[in-house]
Amino acid sequence: MPQSLDAIDAKILDLIQKDAALSVAEIADRVGLSSSPCWRRIKRMEEAGIIRGRVTLLDRDALGLGFEVVASVKLALPSKENLAKFEALVLKWAEVLECMTVTGAVDYVIRITTTDMHAYDTFLREKLLGSGLVSDVQSRIVINIAKRTTALPLGLVSDYVPAS
Repeated sequence: MPQSLDAIDAKILDLIQKDAALSVAEIADRVGLSSSPCWRRIKRMEEAGIIRGRVTLLDRDALGLGFEVVASVKLALPSKENLAKFEALVLKWAEVLECMTVTGAVDYVIRITTTDMHAYDTFLREKLLGSGLVSDVQSRIVINIAKRTTALPLGLVSDYVPAS
């Protein structure tokens, strides 16, 4: 059952999902609480699993990892065992940023980042096709990203309306 959020919880979450470096004092000030009650709310949401962790977002292009591919993957035999084997392999492949089981004509959609086309070709041949589990891969090279966010739409689960 999803946790219910009041407007203050949602505002706290909105602030930290946009900037995890904010101090508890800064968050408390922005939501109109003192530091202790704010810290207790954050701690409660961490313990409830609403806050899973805090990360720093890196710029892929600045690091030379700007080549991105979205690939549809079909397994040769989509058995329970092969699904588990494929997912275990994907967890080891640093190039794979996301792996989703999907409905339809393919088994997975994966998002991959590498340095360039040649690095992707190596990944495709040696890892993906080299796994022995995959029968077909449809690769789509990302040309432009119109929107990418890690911020969840908290207004869908709370009365809080985030500022644009």
